[in-house]
Amino acid sequence: MKLLRHLAVLAFAAGTAIAHAATIGYIYVGPEKDYGYNTSMDLGRKFVEKNIPGTKTLHVENIPETAEVEKVMERMIKQGGASIIFATSYGYLDYAIALGKKYPKVAFLHAGGLKTGDNVGTYWANSDDAMYLAGMAAGAVSKSGKLGFIAAFPIPQVVRSINAFTLGAQAMNPNATTTVVWTGGWLQPPKEAEATNSLADAGIDVIGEQVDSPMTIAQTAEKRGIYMVGKDVDVSKLAPKAVLTGASWNWGPTMLKLTKEIQAGKWKPSHVRGDLKDGTVVLDPFGPAVPEGVRKTVLAKKDDILKDKFIVWSGPMTGQDGKAILPAGTRMPMEQLESMNFFVKGVVGTVQ
Repeated sequence: MKLLRHLAVLAFAAGTAIAHAATIGYIYVGPEKDYGYNTSMDLGRKFVEKNIPGTKTLHVENIPETAEVEKVMERMIKQGGASIIFATSYGYLDYAIALGKKYPKVAFLHAGGLKTGDNVGTYWANSDDAMYLAGMAAGAVSKSGKLGFIAAFPIPQVVRSINAFTLGAQAMNPNATTTVVWTGGWLQPPKEAEATNSLADAGIDVIGEQVDSPMTIAQTAEKRGIYMVGKDVDVSKLAPKAVLTGASWNWGPTMLKLTKEIQAGKWKPSHVRGDLKDGTVVLDPFGPAVPEGVRKTVLAKKDDILKDKFIVWSGPMTGQDGKAILPAGTRMPMEQLESMNFFVKGVVGTVQ
């Protein structure tokens, strides 16, 4: 039986006023202590608890993206009294929408996707800017110009990361390439270690990744004497010599805002999106392998992004097949971004 943790109800802080206390359910596709994606979501849960006294949270880990998640959500509602559900993995959306029809008084908040319901909205953040900046560091540090990327599944959110990472690397080295390896699972440590070693054997000296936990890739890269770029949380303490930088999540403020809106009766289902500007995404500190000159260049580009002087997803942009994706001066709309199923020029591999 999956672990269901009921955390104690916190006492109301003096002078704190909220519309009403809530019970909130969180579902994770992997372990909450994966030191990666699920950890980032769990930090968001703890942030909400801390900032809305009286709120009770329930959380369940290791729930696959199958009909099992629907059963877990229903159990949270019927047995746990949850009135708000954060379904935190990409493949939970259809189940959340189906259950939303059955429980119209429960608010469902899903991590990403382009579908909503009468009581189902999505939240996500554009980490592409930070991945582009991290790719710049990778492209500058790489001696071979051959980068790698280890990823779980070819969903749009992951494909975007690979493309942004590659474009950033090419900003520093126009000839840089990124070889992609799919693991077929969000948490597959043996496959992740094997992929890291295989890429290192092929002469690749910097690896990006988007799996649930960057731990195995970071530590394997350090053992092999190559570098890596992290995702989801700052992993520099796990492999201080290998980590160049990374793109981390800061979900707490977004989760807090949505929860307060629901409690106040002001929430309407929509696609809520954060980014580097509002702090939902963070560019991690640089590791010792990133030269000072490169740091300054990357931070200058970050400043351009924050001031809207540079847009990652703007033309001209060329696809892997050499065909134009975006003409000059054109920005890619959100719908195209969030359904991305192509690689840019320089990516080696297929969107399976």
